[in-house]
Amino acid sequence: MKIRLRGLAPVLAALLVSGCGAPPSTETAPAPTTAPTAAPTPEPTPEPTPMVETVRFSASGDNLIHEGLYNQARARTGGEGYDFAPAYEAMRSFYEAHDVNWLNQETLVNDAYEPSGYPMFSTPGDITNALYDIGFRVFSLSNNHSYDKGAGGIAASREHWAAMPEDVVTAGFYNLADPTADLATQTVNGITIGYLSWTESTNGLPTPADSEYGVIYLDDRETMAAQIAALRPACDVLIASCHWGVEGSHTVTDAQRETAQWLADQGVDLVIGTHPHVTQGAEWLDAADGTPAFVAYSLGNFISAQAQYDNMIGALLSIEFVKTTAPDGSVSVALQNPALIPTVTQYETGYADIRVLPFSAYTDELGAAHGNFQMDRAGIEAVLRGSIEEEFLDLETVW
Repeated sequence: MKIRLRGLAPVLAALLVSGCGAPPSTETAPAPTTAPTAAPTPEPTPEPTPMVETVRFSASGDNLIHEGLYNQARARTGGEGYDFAPAYEAMRSFYEAHDVNWLNQETLVNDAYEPSGYPMFSTPGDITNALYDIGFRVFSLSNNHSYDKGAGGIAASREHWAAMPEDVVTAGFYNLADPTADLATQTVNGITIGYLSWTESTNGLPTPADSEYGVIYLDDRETMAAQIAALRPACDVLIASCHWGVEGSHTVTDAQRETAQWLADQGVDLVIGTHPHVTQGAEWLDAADGTPAFVAYSLGNFISAQAQYDNMIGALLSIEFVKTTAPDGSVSVALQNPALIPTVTQYETGYADIRVLPFSAYTDELGAAHGNFQMDRAGIEAVLRGSIEEEFLDLETVW
């Protein structure tokens, strides 16, 4: 501790002067007085503040690549490769507004097999050029078409995705000898996200006997629980994709609800539902330990060449992950502001120019030109309001 001595200096000087030269006086001179010097006000110690990190996350539904889509992509190049970019370009601003963009890649992507559409899909590898460029980095590969090309299709798909840039993450094909190995994570803005992906069925096709890799079915709770237990400690947010439900139905089944609650109880934060090809509702769940979790039961189609009105209508999930690190080092993570933003698949007569558009940009004129039926904003909105809760449905934001 420093002691400030400046206030004593005049006293010492007077004593020195009175002791030199002159004889002592018989009168006592009054002692000089000095005003006390106020101690400086110490600078206040700043209060420690928490560190807050945020990820804005999006999820898109079924990327269902029918023959019309890849034929148009090939025609754009004159037969040299495939250009899928125009099919997705109208959605660019939405994905640029998010830090992480997730997609259900419903069809096998590879270059080992000839392209094919329904019912046994194979999609040219060039599609990932467009998907990557528009902003997708996370892909779910577990669905009812995962086994469409057998063991060879699994191997070719895995080889294709392994050659993608390092920031691409996939989930859905697992080492069947050790399904808890090499589980998918990524870290963005200081938040580590873990990904799991499972399917209810593979259209009756069994897991190929000669494949080391395959999907995990939603009735295999033992393996699912083991994967969750292995991944949960390694991430701040745990996301599970479930390919489930009834195709063409806006009604959430009891099995979907029971599975979602079970996943929340196991420690999953966000459940993303795919497969019905139409939109379904969403809700907050309370896990057994009181932790909130969110589930979107079906995002519907992202893009397709299907032929039913409701198959044209999809929803994109937008949600924020907020990680707060307190001064004492304790960490909390919250999911905030979930919203479902509608999209419309547009094509003209003969399935020409198939593309996905934000509902905010959709017009009745476009609807009148739709290739299979008359669409309009009022009819689309009625489908959305009939399947998605008002608190989550965002019809206003312009993208």
